[in-house]
Amino acid sequence: MSTIAPWLAAQSRQLLAQRGHAWLLQGPSGLGQYELGLGLARAWLCDQPTAQGACGNCASCHSFDVRAHTDLCVLMPETIMLELGWPLGEQAQKDIDDKKRKPSKEIRVDAMRDAVEFAQRTSGRGRGKVVLVYPAERMNNVTANTLLKTLEEPAGDLRFVLASEAAHQLLPTIRSRCLAHTMAWPGQEEAEAWLQDNGAKPADAPALLRAAGGRPDDALAFARAGRDPKVWSLLPRAMARGDNAALADWTPAEAVSALQKLCHDLIAARAGAAPRFFQPADLPPPASFGALTSWARELSRTARTVEHPFNAGLMLEALVSQARSALNSRS
Repeated sequence: MSTIAPWLAAQSRQLLAQRGHAWLLQGPSGLGQYELGLGLARAWLCDQPTAQGACGNCASCHSFDVRAHTDLCVLMPETIMLELGWPLGEQAQKDIDDKKRKPSKEIRVDAMRDAVEFAQRTSGRGRGKVVLVYPAERMNNVTANTLLKTLEEPAGDLRFVLASEAAHQLLPTIRSRCLAHTMAWPGQEEAEAWLQDNGAKPADAPALLRAAGGRPDDALAFARAGRDPKVWSLLPRAMARGDNAALADWTPAEAVSALQKLCHDLIAARAGAAPRFFQPADLPPPASFGALTSWARELSRTARTVEHPFNAGLMLEALVSQARSALNSRS
């Protein structure tokens, strides 16, 4: 089990000391919005909370551990709920088991209506109720508007925590009804120590953190996916050669994300700025601005449809071909 990140513990203490019925935890991916939101919910519902958070030993905390707390409503895309071990609603699980549909990648309006009904109930344990929404940007307009009325006029014992990795995509009316908290970035040494505590090799921790752009959760996910930071450092020149093997075991979504990072660093280098995801020595000579910006736009378009059921092999070939063309374009 992962150790609690110290920068999240500090933010939890800060937020628990403040009043408010709805928090919006915002920032880029990999900074722990979900973990912080869940920690706040645990503390708010704990039978014996402290200034540091939930006690971890009471019946309420045990209910959290087994994903069965009667006063907690979790709103997530079904794909993420299954990934994180949260139970789906009875009808939703039946539809998926019967292959009537696939798990949703958005927060479904049916789940939001269940949350509105949950908000109207009496607290089962007498410590109030909590609705956790993550990632909040996965609400479409219908789902968000269904939440809005309850968010605006909640029952006295109801609290919300919305955790988002793209808060700018939320409706302004949703953002305006929440107290915003921008996630703190950990220091380099603090993040490296945490990665080592969670199984990363000491020699790999700096490279993992760089590959994730300084975001520790993303760095840990990179390591747990079996990615070798030494291989990561070879990726730019492999793309310049058009080496398809460099992305052979990557999903299209992973490949697009990696190439967007590479494109970012090449544009930065071309502008005289420091790269973020690769060491300067890892990068090939910078291509032309025009080629790089066109490539960046193409990658953005691809990212919007990358989850569609295309032929993965052909898609990776196309991505490598685009990369090779862009990287070998000179002014």
